[in-house]
Amino acid sequence: MRQSVLIKDQNSSMPGYCRYFLSGLIILSIISGCSDQHDDNKGRSVFRYNESAGITSLDPAFARDQANIWATHQLFNGLVQLDNRLDIKPCIAKLWKISDDGLTYIFHLRTDVCFHDDPVFPRGKGRRVVSSDFVYSFSRITEKGSTSPGVWVFNSVAHKGNRYDFEAPDDTTFIVRLEKPFPPFLGLLTTLYCSVVPREAVIVYGGDFRKKPVGTGPFRIRLWKEGIKLVLVKNPAYFEWEDGQRLPFLDAVAITFLSDKQSAFLEFIKGNLDFMSGIDPGYKDELLTPEGHLNPKFGSKVNLLSQPYLNTEYLAFQTDSGCSFLKHQPLKYKKVRQAINYAFDRGKMIQFLRNNIGTPGINGIIPKGMPSFDSSRVYYDYDPVKARKLLKEAGFPNGAGLPPVELSTTSEYLDLCKYIQHQVANIGIQMKIDVVPPAALKEMKAQAKLPFFRASWIADYPDAESYLSLFYSENFCPRGPNYTHFSSTSFDKLFDLAMVTVDDSARFDCYRQMEKLIMDEAPVVILYYDQVLRFARKNVSGLESDPMNMLALKRVKKN
Repeated sequence: MRQSVLIKDQNSSMPGYCRYFLSGLIILSIISGCSDQHDDNKGRSVFRYNESAGITSLDPAFARDQANIWATHQLFNGLVQLDNRLDIKPCIAKLWKISDDGLTYIFHLRTDVCFHDDPVFPRGKGRRVVSSDFVYSFSRITEKGSTSPGVWVFNSVAHKGNRYDFEAPDDTTFIVRLEKPFPPFLGLLTTLYCSVVPREAVIVYGGDFRKKPVGTGPFRIRLWKEGIKLVLVKNPAYFEWEDGQRLPFLDAVAITFLSDKQSAFLEFIKGNLDFMSGIDPGYKDELLTPEGHLNPKFGSKVNLLSQPYLNTEYLAFQTDSGCSFLKHQPLKYKKVRQAINYAFDRGKMIQFLRNNIGTPGINGIIPKGMPSFDSSRVYYDYDPVKARKLLKEAGFPNGAGLPPVELSTTSEYLDLCKYIQHQVANIGIQMKIDVVPPAALKEMKAQAKLPFFRASWIADYPDAESYLSLFYSENFCPRGPNYTHFSSTSFDKLFDLAMVTVDDSARFDCYRQMEKLIMDEAPVVILYYDQVLRFARKNVSGLESDPMNMLALKRVKKN
């Protein structure tokens, strides 16, 4: 998953206290004006959080960045969903069957799921979801001319003439046929791209569907002042229940867009926000102890949730021999890349620069928390003696004759890159650091114009294929996520075999062989496996976390 790009706060000239005063008035007017929307709750509970990266679209067809995904997840549903253990559970599909050959998926839909009330429907009343809605929603992603970044989800689907093989034989049965078996496919259907949308709304609103979304989710949109405030209110007809009570428990969700993370942190500490995710260098030492625990001075007001996050942070090398800029680059030599892998202490980097948040990346590209993660395999741990030996074998004893290498990164990761720069200098490697704006780095990475760069990959679905596809030769960027242009016939054969292997243990064995090939060739330097960090006010309950770092608010309560 590609990282989102920060956008400027469109109301940055207004003092913070004014913004929050106006925001409060907006929320109060919204909540007081829709008392008929709330059936079970006696109070009026509004869950507030800030999205510093901004939100560009509420259309699930464009739910690529985390900021968009979190908001869109409250508005839409798909056939299936993940629980917080990453097990696939029913959603709009109450049950399904996969044929023995792994090619046909038959879903049987619930009959009590309706789209949100909206003027596009007769009398403004949301109609029932039927299987043809999924044919439309999936075809909308895959049709020629679609600009959705989610078309890859359906790469394994068979074709009927010029169309993908989606079928709705009746209102409650939906069928998808694959070209060849693809075991992760059911997991792919949990992505937001696979949400159901109503044809009527897309036709009427056109491009404005991004800001006038109509879904089936636990919340529906009430107000979006872009760059200032997004307010979602409870869907009184939501189809999921818990303990005899209809979800969601909250009355509304209010999202602000302060671009300055330090300002958002201060608003959280003052109680103006209920939730904050992740950690920023600007306040990490204030909020966390050096051991990674919550600072005791906040213990009476704040709860901390933490667990492994399916996000691998790494450095990447361009390995395509056809790239002209690699001609005089020492990074084209495998032993130089391996030497860099051995030359710095990941454990100390995590301890001193990240307050022990994360796990040192010594076990390969597949992160901790993924079912096929193997902690027993250590590929590159700190070993400066071995690093010097590899440099000598590459023809650069103690770095003699080795030209400087240039690492491209963003300012957010400058401290980590400086640490690595200092450590590799101890074995004779001179490293320059080029700080690039996030958007520019993203574009140059996608165009294979960087010899050495910082990157990360967040799993789109809970299968190691999401990470291993970064090295499949058919996925060369810019049309795919293979930014290193790594190419190996042996790897490709194993990848193809894994994709038709239904048995998990046999497929995981293929994954391990592929990961070993990658790490031996060293097209990447794994830095660490990230960790989900969630901070919530004490009066918030029911907030969970999962290794995908999804924000699910339908079971959250606020006292």
